[in-house]
Amino acid sequence: MRDQLSDWSSPHAQKFIADGNVGGLIRWARRQRGWRQVDLGKATGYSASAVSRLETAERPATDLDMLKLFADALVIPPGVLTKVLGVTPPRSTTVASTLRPTASEEDPMKRRSLLTAGLAVPSAALDRFDEALALLPAPTAAPTRDRLTIQYRAARALFNRGAHADLVQTLPDLLATADACAVDGDASDYARLAACYDLATETLSKVGRYSASRITADRSNTYSRLSGDPLATASSARAFSIVLRHEDRATTAQRVTLHAAGQVEATGLTTPAQAATFAQMLCTAAYAAAGAGDRDRALEMIRAAERAAALLPEQPGTPVFSVTPASVTLYKVGVLWSLGDAGAAVHTGQALHPGQFPTAERRGRLHTDLARAWWLWGKPEQTAHALLAAHRAAPAEVRDRPSIRAIVTNLAQRHPHTSGVRELATATRLYPAS
Repeated sequence: MRDQLSDWSSPHAQKFIADGNVGGLIRWARRQRGWRQVDLGKATGYSASAVSRLETAERPATDLDMLKLFADALVIPPGVLTKVLGVTPPRSTTVASTLRPTASEEDPMKRRSLLTAGLAVPSAALDRFDEALALLPAPTAAPTRDRLTIQYRAARALFNRGAHADLVQTLPDLLATADACAVDGDASDYARLAACYDLATETLSKVGRYSASRITADRSNTYSRLSGDPLATASSARAFSIVLRHEDRATTAQRVTLHAAGQVEATGLTTPAQAATFAQMLCTAAYAAAGAGDRDRALEMIRAAERAAALLPEQPGTPVFSVTPASVTLYKVGVLWSLGDAGAAVHTGQALHPGQFPTAERRGRLHTDLARAWWLWGKPEQTAHALLAAHRAAPAEVRDRPSIRAIVTNLAQRHPHTSGVRELATATRLYPAS
């Protein structure tokens, strides 16, 4: 049995890559090494019939864990694997628009309504981001890991300030730099690329661009799994769960987050980063379970998160997740109002104060979650004042999030004379000051 390396620039290999023929590429690489199907099976722990099903496309090429094992055994470069899977977007300095907004986004009346409600992120910027997803532009400067670190920290700072408009405009170059840095297929580069797509997913979900956030979540999921890093996979799962909840697939979101939490727990939680990530995934799983109506699981998970957070050490530097007892309590507020327990959510949230949260985004989220609970309880005045507090802390948390704008609109229409409503509507540009 010969054991030679494959020539990935050969016409045969390039044809399989261009066609996205994963099974054909696996078969070609196996034969290049002089292996039989049973040899590849032995090297990866699969049967020869499983290898055959993949190579003949009887088995869908969606099992990334299996594909990564095969790629490692056949010495397929990670960059080649991502290309044949179709997750590396083509690069060009000229952006072509192949992703168009949905019909509801293109409707002029719908667009005017959003702008009237004070949407802070211009539609043109969101459209440009859609185009960048279709055809990723070249980085604006030489892509290096140091430059990527600087760009990512700056982008994360914009997110933490709630500067969504500025952030959306910086995301294409951030993704282009991260993608260029991952060309050689280093595992840590894939983890960093996944993190950049996670940030894009969170941002797009906040501003209601759900079709684009699904694309970024899918790419992050692929890259994080290719990295083999359970913490990167957990971060990806968390971002993916946000998308799934917006698609009314809370049950799937719950399964995704529980699976990711299990993978992190399997690390033994021997480092602060692992322990913090595990606590965060318990919070995310609790929120997803609440959205799925699984009350017992939701409360069980949030109690487990409280216990885990209480044991966490101080987290110096910039961990994957920053988890504190206060941040877990804020998740508990969301879990309770999602379960319909408005009074319990308000009671829990009133034990928190803005000084416990280091970023404007989290302080704004504290007030918007309390506003949701007050609104669910049928208390329009308290709702309005909570939203005014949110607007003072982080205006974009009120102006940019569709679900919160909907509450503002309902307050203005149904309770126009209630204390705080007129001020809130004016602050959010629902209508101008008189």
